[in-house]
Amino acid sequence: MARTRAQDYETKRLAILHSSAKLFAQFGFSGTSITMIAEACGVSKALLYHYYPDKEALLYDILHAHLEELLEAVSREAAAVEDPTERVYAIAAALLDAYRDADAEHQVQISNLKLLPAARQEQLRDLERSLVVLLSDALAEALPDIGRGPLLKPLTMSMFGMLNWHYLWFREGKGLGREEYARMVTQLVLTGAPQAAHALADFPEAPKKAGRSARRTA
Repeated sequence: MARTRAQDYETKRLAILHSSAKLFAQFGFSGTSITMIAEACGVSKALLYHYYPDKEALLYDILHAHLEELLEAVSREAAAVEDPTERVYAIAAALLDAYRDADAEHQVQISNLKLLPAARQEQLRDLERSLVVLLSDALAEALPDIGRGPLLKPLTMSMFGMLNWHYLWFREGKGLGREEYARMVTQLVLTGAPQAAHALADFPEAPKKAGRSARRTA
């Protein structure tokens, strides 16, 4: 007979994921042992193995749960806003709100996803790509002059860069709030992108080619 799950199974599983993420963020994946995780969770190693057979399974579930939460939050907010400009802001604000209390998960995503087997990495990268598409589509609509041209991808990833790395300096209750920072990033991107496009269009190609030629002959 299969073992019946306790009523608080899901609550304990999520607590294990969060505690493990904090340890992975602090000590690294290889520097964190199952014993450390069990002690941080206040459970025995035997009980921990009831939830996860090994650290790889833990790492995958941390990232899968985190990315699914991000995608759900962003999809919900994006679908609720018709105006493309406001949709860009809604996506930025939803991301920053979802990052609240998830700094450890975010750091683990950035640093440790590559440690998983290729098949599992691809499953997680599919979720990441879905997030990118949501923002990319909103930017393409909000910036019709740029549309789906060659600048859309670097513009999208630059905006993600500003949002994804904010945890390095952001302190809750000090300076800009999350919504204010989301608005600032949105305005920087939407007002700066047309000027950047004009600057790139006028940028001379000769110096770049000359520089590459000089390096080849040096």
